Amino acid sequence: MHPEDDTPPQRPRWLAAALIVAVMVVVAGMLMVGWRTLQAGSSEGKASQSSAVTTANASTVVATASPATPATLAAGLAAVNATDCIRCHGVDRRYVGPAFNQVAARYQGRPDAVDYLAGKIRNGGAGEWGRALMPRHPQLSEEHARQMAQWVMSLPPAAQ
Repeated sequence: MHPEDDTPPQRPRWLAAALIVAVMVVVAGMLMVGWRTLQAGSSEGKASQSSAVTTANASTVVATASPATPATLAAGLAAVNATDCIRCHGVDRRYVGPAFNQVAARYQGRPDAVDYLAGKIRNGGAGEWGRALMPRHPQLSEEHARQMAQWVMSLPPAAQ
């Protein structure tokens, strides 16, 4: 800037271009988060609808691993819906983790299936269903974890 010139110096054009690109990246990221949230919401809705059907039929479902009363199955379903399970698992569709009926199919013949799954619910796990990690849920009581596992094992197994 010269002493007699009142115009400020021009800013480099690359700065404006970099700012525009940065804003576009932020907006794209926000849209992606919003899209994933919408997708998770629709999958939770589908899982809730499937769960509602399972609740309606809970009195006719027979647990395959250990005897469970309809009240126990209803409590297990309520515990599943109250936690973050349906963020990763669908009743009959795989999301991040396996579908609940896939779990029922895999452990159907195990006499210790309910206890094993209750331990997995509370302690988490890795490597059993691919690369996905299942987080720990130590805040759940052993009774709630067992009820959840009994509900999962009461589902009709997925077709292999």
